[in-house]
Amino acid sequence: MSKWWWMRISLLGLMLISPVTLAADAGAVAPQYKWLTFIVFGAIIALTMFVTYRAAKETHSATDFYAAGRSVSGMQNGWAIAGDYLSAASFLGIAGLISLYGYDGFMYSVGWLVAYIAVLLIIAEPCRNIGKYTLGDILAFRNNPKAAKIIAAISTVTVSTFYLTAQMVGGGVLVKTLIGIDYEISVIVVGALMLTYVVFGGMKATTWVQIIKAILLVTASILLVIFTWGQYGFSFPGFLQAAVDNQDIQNQVAKLVGDAATNMTPAELGQRFLEPGLYLKNPIDQISLGLALVLGTAGMPHILMRFFTVPTAQDARKSVIWAMAIIGGFYVLTLFLGLGAAMNVTAAKIASFDPGGNMAAPLLAQYIGGGADSMLGNLFLAFVAAVAFATIVAVVAGLVLASASAMSHDLYVGVFRGEQASSKEQITAARVATVIVGALAIYVGIAAKGQNVAHLVALAFAVAASSNLPAVFLTLYWKKTNTWGVVAGMIAGAGSAILLVLLSPNMTYPLAKVTEAKKILDGEPAKEAIVAAPAQGGFMCELFASTDCKKAVKAAPATPAKLGAREQLAAAENALIALTDETAKAAKAREITSLKATVSKAEADLKRFAGQTTSMMGLEKPWFQLRNPGLISVPLGFLVTMLFSLITRDRRAEELWDELYVRQNTGINAEAAYFH
Repeated sequence: MSKWWWMRISLLGLMLISPVTLAADAGAVAPQYKWLTFIVFGAIIALTMFVTYRAAKETHSATDFYAAGRSVSGMQNGWAIAGDYLSAASFLGIAGLISLYGYDGFMYSVGWLVAYIAVLLIIAEPCRNIGKYTLGDILAFRNNPKAAKIIAAISTVTVSTFYLTAQMVGGGVLVKTLIGIDYEISVIVVGALMLTYVVFGGMKATTWVQIIKAILLVTASILLVIFTWGQYGFSFPGFLQAAVDNQDIQNQVAKLVGDAATNMTPAELGQRFLEPGLYLKNPIDQISLGLALVLGTAGMPHILMRFFTVPTAQDARKSVIWAMAIIGGFYVLTLFLGLGAAMNVTAAKIASFDPGGNMAAPLLAQYIGGGADSMLGNLFLAFVAAVAFATIVAVVAGLVLASASAMSHDLYVGVFRGEQASSKEQITAARVATVIVGALAIYVGIAAKGQNVAHLVALAFAVAASSNLPAVFLTLYWKKTNTWGVVAGMIAGAGSAILLVLLSPNMTYPLAKVTEAKKILDGEPAKEAIVAAPAQGGFMCELFASTDCKKAVKAAPATPAKLGAREQLAAAENALIALTDETAKAAKAREITSLKATVSKAEADLKRFAGQTTSMMGLEKPWFQLRNPGLISVPLGFLVTMLFSLITRDRRAEELWDELYVRQNTGINAEAAYFH
């Protein structure tokens, strides 16, 4: 009885808190249309809470809580995987990158889609056949159970924490920007909703919340693409030609390429937007990032858990195919969303809301509906904002469930209780672990306010690719793999990935920040022409800093002195006074707003880093030159796993190889579906 009482209290509380807490400072939605946002948000929250209420009634066993009773069909699981995988970074981030940088932003779509080929070919079916609930179950099948579950739980919590922190911080910032919620309150609301889904409904509720979120996300994207692409008669060549001819895109490219733009025609500037190199400028870094994204997906614990929810291995394969179709279709849509936003909203306006471009899709929705002052425009924006909110909550729920499952099932039940716990005890342990993880997620999200956590998503994928994937892949496919190899490989892979990121350009280097801030505020003196010079030091200099290394220098013409942002601001304010045309005045006002933000940020950086010279690791500049460690840490994870497996012996791993081989390929004795 008490369970349903608290369920009703949670539902009522969350329904009440949504409209109350949204009444904060103004966001992208016009104040007179706030009520539209409240209605759309309230409707989506009510729908997901109703689903959770129904799922909670059907959650009676550990199999129900961890794996939804293995009763999810292949198609349903495909939609749930898509909902779990398509985070706010996919919906808002990629569209934003395309709107600001063109072709390079679309490369993220390609990388994350290709990642599912590895999942389909080497992970989905074997994991469903030999696993039970978690990553630890897969590794414990033929390795020492306690050691495997301990290291798997640690890795799961580590990967989930990195990803979870980025989602919580991103959620707080984005929702605040979209509708004006205070950052702390938005993080608490995300955490409260996520806790309600997982604590009461377990995997069943999480699955259906992810399905609903995926349907809403795809629907919103299709609607935006129809209205955006329809202007060009649904002609793809016509749409791309319009992007090339768009003056705002040409201006954005000119801004990105700098002095080189003086020798380019408008058509060449527009064409440059559809070519690589505006954002991803280091090919080696791009390969390293791609390696982490493509292989990391197959090691993400919240993705691996989804394959335990289907009744058969065939359904596991079907779910991956459905997921690839949904995710692939969505990522194709991001091209239209990004280019549509670049043409209609403009990169300058998008960047004025968020420098990373995360407002591209919501502002495109507002534009399509009639603009910031129209009811339909704000309704579209409210719908997209609510979908973004649901996206964040659904992904966070999946991550928290993965971490809680590792803590309760792997550590409490598997290690401390020696698999001797009743179903009721397992569910209780899982719910307690969920509350602990959820509370920590809320705390970390609030504590990380204002911090740059964007690199944590790539780090999460890098750790998964360097630690989890080598352990899972070699356990499944290499007979000599044993416990020592798995433990050593996971430690080496995760440790090297984290260490290299701490020594990379992702960290904050005060000297560089101060130099850049002074350059922005005070301008730059005239520069003489630069003569090209070759690089010195070889390939290792591309990876690590050394006094013997010199980077290649490209030839460049002499450049005149550049005014600082303060002088540009003063000139713009004087120019505004003389303007009479309303359109020109509005454009100049936007320029002034952007310059004020630039000056404010540069001054804040000068104040913040005054007297500081080194990063948290004691470095004045990065030692590791790549932003993503995948190129080093992924091969190292595989190499250490293989090396330690060769120099040590594990009788259990050898004896169970034949059983694992048969079971992963045939499904004989695999965990069956659970029916009430």
